[in-house]
Amino acid sequence: MLTSTDRDSAYRDLLIAPLRDCADYLPKMGGSEPVSFDSFQVIYGSDPLYHWVGLDTEMMYAAHKAAGGMTSIYRQLGIGCERLFREVIKDTLSLSEEQVKWRYQVPIDDTDRLKTLTLDGRIELTDVVDDDQRNRISAWIDHQRARLNITQELKGVVFEVRQGYKSADSKRQNGDLSNSAQALGRGYIMGLVLMSTQMNRAVRARYELANIPVLLGTSGDEDNATSTFAFFRDVIGYDLGDFFERNSDSMRAEVIQILEELLSA
Repeated sequence: MLTSTDRDSAYRDLLIAPLRDCADYLPKMGGSEPVSFDSFQVIYGSDPLYHWVGLDTEMMYAAHKAAGGMTSIYRQLGIGCERLFREVIKDTLSLSEEQVKWRYQVPIDDTDRLKTLTLDGRIELTDVVDDDQRNRISAWIDHQRARLNITQELKGVVFEVRQGYKSADSKRQNGDLSNSAQALGRGYIMGLVLMSTQMNRAVRARYELANIPVLLGTSGDEDNATSTFAFFRDVIGYDLGDFFERNSDSMRAEVIQILEELLSA
């Protein structure tokens, strides 16, 4: 059994480890391979226009590096949030790696072949041994069913986890709606869990109209039907918000160092 200190350390590493790769990010400059600053100077320095107007400079390279690196930061933070979510669920509810995974198969176009699609987490009520934990999760599912007008009986909940949802990407929305329909058909409600508050309001409304509860990373929000941190505290039984508060200084220091490396040429 991990101590509270060991658990904090393990969770910090799950969240931050993917971000460390961002410090070594190099832009591809339109090609297929990463480009170092020395190579950038050769490429841009040999281009008459770019040389004449001053684009073959350290600042321009740093701008390219930062532009691609910011996208990488958000992507890697999403990976870290997904891993953290799954590990907290496993540890707190005493579930195995296999129990917290959910996948399903669908045909590929008009062929006999199948492709496997996965979501980021699962809680099946029969897998939860502790009565209090199982009753809390069951009550939360029933509340979501009533709130979203879902009439069928459900055996659990599956999750799609993201750090935020800044875009209104229709392809992503349609993929989530398809996942939700597949989950309901198999007896699960699908929840969209965001660790931040970054989400387009119109997109959120569309998800909830499609029977997908959306949890945002709001702090101080007591509604566990709509708040990620209230859900963890009240339903799962682990105060994830308190974890972030306790570990904020060390995580901020490491991320600032990563950003400083990313913003330099």
